[in-house]
Amino acid sequence: MVKAQRGKMKAQTLLALTLGCTMLLSACSGGNGNNASNGNTNASGSTGGEAASGEQVTLKVEVFDRGNSPAGSTITNNYLTKYVQDNFGTPNNIKVEFVPVPRSEEVQKLNVLMASGSDVPDIVFTYDSGTFYRYAQQGGLTDLSELLDQYGSNLKTFLGDDTLAYGQYEGQQFALPAKRAHLGKYSSFIRQDWLDKLGLPVPQTTDELYTTLKAFKEKDPGQTGGKVIPLGMSLAPAQFEPLLWSFIQPVTEEQRYTLTQQLGSNDYPILLPGFKDGLQFMNKLYNEGLMSTDFSLDEDKKKLNEDAAKGLVGFFSEDDMNPFYPDGLYATLQKNIPDAKLSAVDVYTDSEGKHPKPEYAPVGLYLMIPKSSKNAEAAVKYLDWMASGDNLLAIQNGVEGENYTLENGIPMAKADATDEIKNRIYNWGDMAIISNGKQLGETEKNVESYVVNMPEQFQDETRKALSVSRSDTIKPVLFDRPIEAQAKYGTALRDKLNEIVVKTTMVKPDQFESAYESMIKDYMAAGGQAILDERIKAYEEMKK
Repeated sequence: MVKAQRGKMKAQTLLALTLGCTMLLSACSGGNGNNASNGNTNASGSTGGEAASGEQVTLKVEVFDRGNSPAGSTITNNYLTKYVQDNFGTPNNIKVEFVPVPRSEEVQKLNVLMASGSDVPDIVFTYDSGTFYRYAQQGGLTDLSELLDQYGSNLKTFLGDDTLAYGQYEGQQFALPAKRAHLGKYSSFIRQDWLDKLGLPVPQTTDELYTTLKAFKEKDPGQTGGKVIPLGMSLAPAQFEPLLWSFIQPVTEEQRYTLTQQLGSNDYPILLPGFKDGLQFMNKLYNEGLMSTDFSLDEDKKKLNEDAAKGLVGFFSEDDMNPFYPDGLYATLQKNIPDAKLSAVDVYTDSEGKHPKPEYAPVGLYLMIPKSSKNAEAAVKYLDWMASGDNLLAIQNGVEGENYTLENGIPMAKADATDEIKNRIYNWGDMAIISNGKQLGETEKNVESYVVNMPEQFQDETRKALSVSRSDTIKPVLFDRPIEAQAKYGTALRDKLNEIVVKTTMVKPDQFESAYESMIKDYMAAGGQAILDERIKAYEEMKK
């Protein structure tokens, strides 16, 4: 039936339907990925073999087009595309051709390219794990396992097993995930000047935080005229996740795999023991006037940031170093209140005395080679070249002495560099596709590269916030296959989670129990049970 329909479709109708998984079948035909060069990359950048000495290979690589190219450059013709051609392409008799894809239309455009078969680039990528799994399921991707062993030794070492695992589907390596430079996610912040004014120590536990919040409310050290918000809250994950995860009890591996609910890209402890206790603590804070009263309307953190910048908020959680960006929350707070001091703290404490909080998965982009590619070897060699020597350093930072200087192994951008020199690497993030963030060989250096690019007066607290975000972290749960029910129900259930948090927090304490039971029952009926059942089955099969 599908083939009959396909035969009658006009070209424009075909394009409109490329979002359907069945269209991926056209990407599977032809090409076995073995028509490119042979041999590993040597120190000079040459891979050797046929591509270096025989017919030139054209390697097509996807690149995000953000419409931000400076005058004199385009996204397919700029300093870094020339660097790639001169240092990888030409020595290996490979013409590297970049295929632009609008960043805002990433998945839609990629689906069109994949459906075209012959026109699809040799290297494509997506941030969306569901898109990667769909291509893998439909047989649209090259199995990279042997190619990686033969031609990707530097790449394998760079990515590591933890990152590579995210590109596997049922034991086969169908994607090469870009490696995140920093896995920390959340930190918390407190008004140190308020603590100093009240003569209070920095709270070290959840109980001590509760005592501190009460003091903020009763004594109003910021002299807000009764507008004080002891704990700033919004409906964004950065605010409520650190609190809720700190109430989760120790669990077995099986409980962690089966009871966790992944909605979108985040794991949530909705069915884990202790989740209810976390909600009850939020209910207590809200009913005692210790928390933002209008948090339920603030999904984008806009109101929270406004309140904190005005000097009304005593404590809040946030994405690791967000408050310290130039012209960010802290800078605005100090313009409004010059004596204000914001300190990074790690307060929420679990039953074992730890400060648990989720961390990011170690993956950025999913780099894939379509099954129809005839240049899979050259594609792997290109990515391996990027992971070799100083190539990634050069792509991400430019020319030493012109774009940057090295201080203790950290590239420091030269403030006196001309715009022309700075613009060399305007698109480094989209060219250094094997990495999400700057990679300097070790985590501490990676983190420090973030710190030194913050305003000098905020660097110490930025460093502390990044340290907090990486302590006692909870790794994402990874199965060897997609959980279909999560893709099917995830969006709707994410809204249900917000409803659970809002309603159980805002009801009167004597109504909490009934509200919680009702909301969880509704959540499970709306797809939560289907996810639980599928995760149980997937875990059992994975452990066989």
